Amino acid sequence: MWEILEHRRIARVLPGLPVEVLKRYEVWKDIVRISGPQGLSVIRGFRDEALRGRWQGCRSSRLGLQYRVIYKVIAQEIQVQVLKLTAHDYRRK
Repeated sequence: MWEILEHRRIARVLPGLPVEVLKRYEVWKDIVRISGPQGLSVIRGFRDEALRGRWQGCRSSRLGLQYRVIYKVIAQEIQVQVLKLTAHDYRRK
């Protein structure tokens, strides 16, 4: 079993999210708890991928067309740290 640690900002963001995104986030957490991040690669809808640039070392999964969960895997401790749950911004910075 994997442990999921959520950043304290996540609790503030969750009430403002659409219901569909919240349901998908709960499914995402269930998959990660049971089979770890490797389980996300089996389900293509999450489009789990490694990030580059400023977020290098983190991963991202799609929770809808607009929303993403950004997380970091700590394999030595069998932990997943959820860093950010955000609406994806397609503009380049």
